[in-house]
Amino acid sequence: MEKEKISAELQYKAVRSSGAGGQNVNKVSSKVELTFDLQNSASFSDEEKIRLHEKLATRLNKSGQLILKSDEDRSQLKNKELVTRRFFEVIEKALHVPKIRKATKIPRSVVEKRLKAKRNASEIKNFRRKPDF
Repeated sequence: MEKEKISAELQYKAVRSSGAGGQNVNKVSSKVELTFDLQNSASFSDEEKIRLHEKLATRLNKSGQLILKSDEDRSQLKNKELVTRRFFEVIEKALHVPKIRKATKIPRSVVEKRLKAKRNASEIKNFRRKPDF
């Protein structure tokens, strides 16, 4: 994944933040919205786009854009860094291909051990019974 190439396609927009902050929150646009157009991106191959679309389906809007927001800090620059870092984490997690599990046979020794334990439990329970005369 080429972060520089992807970073060139990111669009940032500064908006007024909500919440506590007093007068500062009313006059400073510190909240940052990151928009990434997944469908028109040249940074990913077609198969990567399909994988991202499947994994991020709940996060994409109707036009296929991924929108992330950050208003955690009072500084616009820090919010921009936070939202960019979060974007790359989301993309890396979505592109991760899990390993395919190889089905293995249960070893004979394990099966025999289990059956032996069952026989022992059965014998112990038989000893508890009243004898037949």
